[in-house]
Amino acid sequence: MSRTPRAETGPGKPDSVHGDPAGRTDRGVNVAVDHAGGPLSGADLSDPAPGQVPGLVQLLTPEGERVEHPDWSIDLTDEEYRGLYRDLVLVRRFDAEATALQRQGELGLWASLLGQEAAQVGSGRALTGADYAFPTYREHGVAWCRGVDPLNLLGMFRGVNNGGWDPGGNNFHLYTIVIGAQALHAVGYAMGLQRSGTDGAVIAYFGDGASSQGDVSEAFTFAAVFNAPVVFFCQNNQWAISEPTERQMRVPLYQRAAGFGFPGVRVDGNDVLACLAVSRGALARARRGEGPMLIEAFTYRMGAHTTSDDPTRYRLAAELEAWKLKDPIERLKAFLHKNDLADAEFFADLERESDELAKRVRQGVRTMPDPDPVSMFDHAYAEPHPLVDEERAEFTAYHASFSDHGAGAHGEEGAR
Repeated sequence: MSRTPRAETGPGKPDSVHGDPAGRTDRGVNVAVDHAGGPLSGADLSDPAPGQVPGLVQLLTPEGERVEHPDWSIDLTDEEYRGLYRDLVLVRRFDAEATALQRQGELGLWASLLGQEAAQVGSGRALTGADYAFPTYREHGVAWCRGVDPLNLLGMFRGVNNGGWDPGGNNFHLYTIVIGAQALHAVGYAMGLQRSGTDGAVIAYFGDGASSQGDVSEAFTFAAVFNAPVVFFCQNNQWAISEPTERQMRVPLYQRAAGFGFPGVRVDGNDVLACLAVSRGALARARRGEGPMLIEAFTYRMGAHTTSDDPTRYRLAAELEAWKLKDPIERLKAFLHKNDLADAEFFADLERESDELAKRVRQGVRTMPDPDPVSMFDHAYAEPHPLVDEERAEFTAYHASFSDHGAGAHGEEGAR
């Protein structure tokens, strides 16, 4: 269970509650460690310029200006730029509609991706048909890129299915609720691809909080030792529920990879172009047999952890406002405008498409049929299993007893 700091604490506040023994208030971004375990010298330990994050790969500034990076580049057509913008807008609209449906009692829970669209769309569009993705429970943007119908995602959160899509049909695994467990699944799958000689790579998604789980460290170890074709994609959204990054790590997250023997890189998680470029490069590297890589997408969770969470209890409003200026959709929209890559008709058509998607989602959720209760036994095992068969029969008889009792009571009442 995460601890909730007192309301008066937050980024830049004294560490009396957060308990940092070194008195750090840098939110875990300014400490660097070399391979020998000592601090790096020179500029690596200097404070970054205001609003800057050290080691950040960025190709599109918050103002929508295109910039170059010496190690990572991308060259897209006008149509591809517009396509990325369309993805971002539709994913956000779907996410907003899902949040509204949960508030109206139509979903049991929802984990919003608000603010993380660029990280998910950029990495999702970097995947080829032969690649396989292992998500957490928040990768709605990656699911969109892999062709998973949004209604299938919502069916799980409504409680009418256990996922709703065939992972093999989309090369997109079912959502994983157990924090960090999918990292191990991803490495195992990648090792299988490696042994079968398949030309594909695997990407594993997790958050900054999950990076502190033992399963993730074990996945790093196995991936490094077996040189598995896997990319670890960590969306560092600054908060593991109510726990800030300074309570989770002593070095920038991407530098953890060095201790396991493979490279790590930090990318601007609100820059869809940088996320696409870095993810493409990392996946291509994995396919070439060069082993694993860790990508830290430095982003921000604009909303609550889930709809059961109240982020106002543990973070400052000023922090949220500062990150709104780095909005991934607005920066790409500014880029399209500045370079005359999209006209008014494009934006109007996209708004109509967005409205149509929202309408389909609302209607689809509200008309979802409840499943047959006994269907929960159908896919417990691939082959018939005597214990499952026995439990199914007992469960069926138990439910039938309620129907018989109800019919009898109704008949007696009607005879009176």
